[in-house]
Amino acid sequence: MRVRMKVTISGTRDGQPWPAQGGIVDLPDEEAKQMVAAGLAAEPDDDSEDSGGEGVEEHATVPGTPEKATPAKKAAAKPVAQK
Repeated sequence: MRVRMKVTISGTRDGQPWPAQGGIVDLPDEEAKQMVAAGLAAEPDDDSEDSGGEGVEEHATVPGTPEKATPAKKAAAKPVAQK
């Protein structure tokens, strides 16, 4: 069963590196079903050849503004003791 990778997996399978995110790989049916169930792969949209991850839309977020340290609070003055 051919599946399209939804993530990039490090390492190899049968001595070959896993395809990059968006790449297509042919797996045994049971293994493919497990990968789809785990959210690591999906059935390809078409039977085109391996895209090698080209044209894959990434879902990155826009970096926010960095946090700034708050200034240290000054210790409150002790009340003057009355006589």
